[in-house]
Amino acid sequence: MKVAVFSDVQGNLPAMEEAVSRILDWGADLVVMNGDLINRGPNSLACLECFDALRRSHGWLPVQGNHETWVMRCARERPKDALDESMRRFADWTYRQIHPRIDALTGWPDHLCFHGGDDASWVHVTHGTMASNRQGITAGMLDEDIRVVLPHDIALFVTAHTHRPIERLVDAIPIVNVGSVGSPFDGDPRGSYALLERRRSGWHSEIVRFHYDRARAERDFHDLGFIAEGGPLARILFEEWRRARLLMPLWRHDFEPSVLAGERLLQPAVDAFLASLD
Repeated sequence: MKVAVFSDVQGNLPAMEEAVSRILDWGADLVVMNGDLINRGPNSLACLECFDALRRSHGWLPVQGNHETWVMRCARERPKDALDESMRRFADWTYRQIHPRIDALTGWPDHLCFHGGDDASWVHVTHGTMASNRQGITAGMLDEDIRVVLPHDIALFVTAHTHRPIERLVDAIPIVNVGSVGSPFDGDPRGSYALLERRRSGWHSEIVRFHYDRARAERDFHDLGFIAEGGPLARILFEEWRRARLLMPLWRHDFEPSVLAGERLLQPAVDAFLASLD
């Protein structure tokens, strides 16, 4: 049995198209999109339509990520105030973009399980962990902290969310973080996904890194309006994509508290934060 799992496309159509082409060429028996197909990037609608077509034609399966959860929450709940509206503008922009095809986003599960032919080969796929789709597994996470957020009686646990691919063992259970197709955070701008294959000895996994047309992706950020219309924080998200580095925690630690306290305005604070990176 051959299974491909990819995640965190984040509205990056050129990266998704390359990943899809490679997965189709590999000839997987099952393909799972493990959340965060949309948001953070410029072309969520095209990515959603591409995946929905593959779901209908090839039986590809979705799992809901935290960005699907967040965008749908933004659709239900109005901003608390003007500052909240400005800080979440990129998500509201994404919702407006995908609204014509919102039907393709509904009903996605938080978890997905399958087996490779017997009860000793169960695989559990979720965007984060059993605790939350916002809690990923990293290379530096302690085994005891991972142990409490894993399901029981599985042969393999597949996760995502952190945008950093890893493979590790906890209590002899293989854990695969598939990384990110569209916006890696490990300093390597290449996209990633995972290939799983059931053999006599058990599940074997491989993380695949791939190049794609980043010049086209960068044009999309500008030409499709994400940066111009997505509010001040869209510029930080673009910089994360460009550098293949996680920057939002630095923003939240060093600059966001003063913005939330009303001590400085959002736009100048983002300008200062980005200037501090150089």
